[in-house]
Amino acid sequence: MTNDLLEDRDAWSMENCSIARTFAIIGTRSAILVIREAFFGARRFDDIARRAGIGEPAVAARLKDLTAAGLMERVPYQDAGQRTRYEYQLTAKGRALLPVITALRDWGDAWSADPEGPPVQAVHRGCQAPAHARLVCDDGHDIGPEGLAILAGPGLRQSRTHAG
Repeated sequence: MTNDLLEDRDAWSMENCSIARTFAIIGTRSAILVIREAFFGARRFDDIARRAGIGEPAVAARLKDLTAAGLMERVPYQDAGQRTRYEYQLTAKGRALLPVITALRDWGDAWSADPEGPPVQAVHRGCQAPAHARLVCDDGHDIGPEGLAILAGPGLRQSRTHAG
């Protein structure tokens, strides 16, 4: 393995870090809870607020943010005799967060669950086996922290202190 960037960490900048940019969108407790509820099937504002256990102003703000970021979309619906209202559903971009939400749940189940165990279990509908997030390479190998190298990507920027 050549040019592992961790060997000279000060030579490159993280001003355009994908992790930081992701947290700018989903990095609040309320955003994660709104996304969790969307994955659990909540679509309507009142259901999301009640199930997430957060105040309506925070839910409204997060739905606005997540919609603006393209993770959720507003879909009109109308109950008989009522005005048109909107429900929220995950877009493809939002659904792509499933492994992230699953990894957060896995970590929480392992490190912060109640003594009696986690409140929910995710299983594969096809066989009922527990479902977990895992890190694998494109060739299908499981990867632990010791097996991960950090290499330059096309958007890597040189650190200002090391720029020539």
